[in-house]
Amino acid sequence: MSYQALYRKFRPTEFDDVKGQEHIVETLKNQITADRIGHAYLFCGTRGTGKTTIAKIFAKTVNCENPVDGSPCGQCKSCKAIASGASMNVIEIDAASNNGVDNIREIVDEVSYSPAEGKYKVYIIDEVHMLSIGAFNALLKTLEEPPEYVIFILATTEVHKIPITILSRCQRYDFKRIDIDTITGRLSELMEKEQIPVDTKALRYIAKTADGSLRDALSLLDQCIAFHWGKELTYDMVLDVLGAVDNEVFSRLLRYMLKQDVLSCIALLEEIVMQGRELTQFVSDYTWYLRNLLLVKSCDDAEDVLDVSSDHLKLLKEEADMAEQNTIMRFIRIFSELSGQIRYASAKRVMIEMTMIKACRPAMEKDQESVLERIRTLEQKIEKGLVAAPVALANESGMGNGAAGPLDIVGERPKMPPAIPEDVEQIVKRWAVILNDCPNPMKGYLKTARLSLGNDNHLQIYLVEGTYSDYFLKFPEHQEQVALLLGNAIGKEVVPDFKTYGQNEDFEANNIDLSKVIMMDIEEED
Repeated sequence: MSYQALYRKFRPTEFDDVKGQEHIVETLKNQITADRIGHAYLFCGTRGTGKTTIAKIFAKTVNCENPVDGSPCGQCKSCKAIASGASMNVIEIDAASNNGVDNIREIVDEVSYSPAEGKYKVYIIDEVHMLSIGAFNALLKTLEEPPEYVIFILATTEVHKIPITILSRCQRYDFKRIDIDTITGRLSELMEKEQIPVDTKALRYIAKTADGSLRDALSLLDQCIAFHWGKELTYDMVLDVLGAVDNEVFSRLLRYMLKQDVLSCIALLEEIVMQGRELTQFVSDYTWYLRNLLLVKSCDDAEDVLDVSSDHLKLLKEEADMAEQNTIMRFIRIFSELSGQIRYASAKRVMIEMTMIKACRPAMEKDQESVLERIRTLEQKIEKGLVAAPVALANESGMGNGAAGPLDIVGERPKMPPAIPEDVEQIVKRWAVILNDCPNPMKGYLKTARLSLGNDNHLQIYLVEGTYSDYFLKFPEHQEQVALLLGNAIGKEVVPDFKTYGQNEDFEANNIDLSKVIMMDIEEED
């Protein structure tokens, strides 16, 4: 196979070629120069940050016949042998597939043999956290006191899985994520060597998508170049290959959500799906977009910490004026929760649609942010005069024929509910106490009753049609008993009207529910 992937072709061969890990490179070079080389090293950090690469360069340098300023010369016999993979002094072990006790015992046995040529035998154990507990225990003694010609370099992405007994025997080096500028610069440098024209904006997006991993960035770039071979690689081409979404789409989605336009949100998602965009990446990128928007909303000099173009920054500032800070934070929370769930979901589109509906309908949630959003929405409607009219009272023919609906004329003063007599108000407030004094089974029938007001300000007790209403309407003595309880509660004679309503009927659509109008006292039964 003649072709090599970019990350293999351009893997650094000396310390000066390593990008983004200067703190580690400088330390190792100083150790080599001062002849203070340790016997065990632990390289930990996220994927693609240079752990194995630096380990190989270090192994090459300690065995180099003519090192130059702590770096390998690359020309001696030892350097060439290590570079070609033919050296017996550098042993690479994949702990993911060689994680048993027997595998480690082989290493322990080999350690006793000195190198045939060169100064050091270097064991590079990759993904060391995959070793079993027994394998770790077998390595302990050798790792602590190896022969003077042996160096162990352990590499891992999950340092928390390594026993403390191993950690205490190693010099630990934490590899940090490589920043976007460094990755972009490296990609640009390599594209010049390859003589492939690439838009800088496209490289920056690839660097951002790589999430601090230079190897991932090179793999993504390789994929994009292959898809558009022979053409200048542009930003739109990268979006097309990676299944990503442009910021313009995010802007449209944000505006729809602020307007609480569910239909437009769903239609926009349909566009994204039909274009073949990757939905998990879409959710992640949109969350990041909201994060940038929040920073612009919260900070005066957000451009100092945001890695966006001037046009994009202008758009974010415009949208920051349109959205409340609490609203943006609510959106971020909702989509962050979705990011953790969608990766393993079978119906990703449905989950995104549910999240969009939730974002557009704050009433579906009961957390503080959602309540504040509902209040803000109501305030806006009141300012515009777009408030809902109160439930209409019964007309002159009696209760049950009223209708409710939104105001047709903007700014029209809504009709106020009638005043409630003080006696009726006292009954409603003490209703729980009255029920407690009722004998069984009357108490059970009255618990479902609804208190309302007639057109003459007379107390009305509504009962569900059927067994509940028959208990009172067919037995006047039961009505008299209720009247007596009400009179005792307030010290005045009360004669309520008993009425019925259908079980499936919307009571509040045609009647006033006094329990909703009057703040009832909450009294617990003894």
